[in-house]
Amino acid sequence: MDNMAFFFQGDSLLLPDFVLESKSEIDAPIPLELSSNFEAADIFKIPDSITAVSIPLTASLPQNWKKIPVRQVLAEAEENGNVEKIIRACHIAQWRRDSQFCGTCGTQNIDVPMQAQRRCPKCERTEFPRICPAIIVLITNNENNILLAHNKRFRSGVYSHISGFNEAGETLEETVKREVYEEVNIKVKDIKYVKSQPWPFPNSLMLGFKARYASGTLKPDGEEIEDAKWFTKDNLPELPGKGALSRFLINSWLDGTLDL
Repeated sequence: MDNMAFFFQGDSLLLPDFVLESKSEIDAPIPLELSSNFEAADIFKIPDSITAVSIPLTASLPQNWKKIPVRQVLAEAEENGNVEKIIRACHIAQWRRDSQFCGTCGTQNIDVPMQAQRRCPKCERTEFPRICPAIIVLITNNENNILLAHNKRFRSGVYSHISGFNEAGETLEETVKREVYEEVNIKVKDIKYVKSQPWPFPNSLMLGFKARYASGTLKPDGEEIEDAKWFTKDNLPELPGKGALSRFLINSWLDGTLDL
């Protein structure tokens, strides 16, 4: 895999036409030598992983290249080693784009050999890929209905779980309680950790929880959440793609493997 890579421009995956026309798996890496198609490309071999190639956001793509949102790629991909690699490569590519200069003194950073690490040659500030913890929570009630919400950022008709970033000084359980109350006006109990997933949109570590409805009247905040409802297993809306932790939580509830 040393001569293979994932190519990114922002949070989109770049692929040449001949790969798309061959109907190859879109989540598979492509030859690193194709980086010669681009005048400006940041190429970084991720330690113990694969190479990430980052193309500047302002760069024009060659006519025979297309870009596909990474979210779409993950939604369509089967669960395999490529999914993990593409998530890591996308995260690293975005970090390298955003970490070119020192956040303390503004000097251009230099790479630390063989590490996902940058250092300021002037003030010695060290920078690693930023990882922001965020919660996502599966909520059920006494009838084993599931609470799903439509966020304004979602495509029309898609519903998912309540989620949000951990704030300074909070435990993850406190984040669950706060986000749920802020976004849909209810309180939850019996909060338990389930599973995590790195999620490079933009630089998150999603921590999946389950919880049970405790009290309150369901009311979307109208800012982030446009609609929120209780759903039964035989009456579900359009769901997130299968590559996301949100879909794993829903599927675990559907098949009964998640002890609620």
